[in-house]
Amino acid sequence: MSKIEKALHRARGDRSLQIVPRAGTASQQLAPIPAAELASPEQRASAAREIALMLEPQLRSKTALDQERIIYPEMDEAGPVKAFREIRTKIVHRCAGRNCTIVVTSLHPKSGTSFVAFNLGVAFAFDAGKTALVMDCNLHHPSFHRLVLGGKRQGITDYLENPDMDIADIIYPVGIPRLRVVPAGDHREVPVEDFTSARMQQLMQVVKQRYNERYVILDSPPISQSADLQILMELCDYVILVVPYGKVTEAQLADAAKTIGEKKLMGIVFNGEPRPPGLRPGRDQRRSWWQRLWKSSGKGGS
Repeated sequence: MSKIEKALHRARGDRSLQIVPRAGTASQQLAPIPAAELASPEQRASAAREIALMLEPQLRSKTALDQERIIYPEMDEAGPVKAFREIRTKIVHRCAGRNCTIVVTSLHPKSGTSFVAFNLGVAFAFDAGKTALVMDCNLHHPSFHRLVLGGKRQGITDYLENPDMDIADIIYPVGIPRLRVVPAGDHREVPVEDFTSARMQQLMQVVKQRYNERYVILDSPPISQSADLQILMELCDYVILVVPYGKVTEAQLADAAKTIGEKKLMGIVFNGEPRPPGLRPGRDQRRSWWQRLWKSSGKGGS
């Protein structure tokens, strides 16, 4: 059975959301990490203290989190929390002792990449010793600006176009401990070359290196619609591919894996499994919003 066949077979499993790693063991997939690149215990302890001091001007209520389709540990439905925690664990294992930058993309629009990218960041932020930064790089269909407290919108494109702007000016709290967001920005029509600029490279280096325990996640356009994705993949360590349940052929999946490349493709998230049969209407249906909304929520983003 080929790697793609195995992935499609896994898509028929019981879980609504899962990541299918590439074939081979972790030791085969990753070269040994030079000792100089690993954070020392002292550096990690210092980063943990800084992360613990990250302040939230306002926390989102559970009702607000439910309305925005954002996971939280105490939610009634344990399924989505467990699923994203499992993906987080696989990523931490794959990165083998270092933080990383990850592009989340899909084959087509409306596959749920924004939903997956943001909630993956939330899952990392569950850990009191880690922090996550989610960046909205889907410039034509941005979605994270609506989550920024205070309604501020300056983001990536503003930073790239304004050499006097500091990186700290585009990083915002969203009412979730240890999670920060960089919106797409006000300037939507920016040249593709901006993503290849030295300023963009500097941005990616700084946000990754600021904390040894920070995981950076980029919500990106689909493979089929943007030249930006290739540039973003080159700037990041890994790529996660979001596949809508039952809507992608084996050939399409194989082409996408080839486009991303063997070294970059960390895994595949199957998204949008139909609601299990036998789920009662009414109370069960209301509590199981995640079963019905793995697909795009329709509020922007892919």
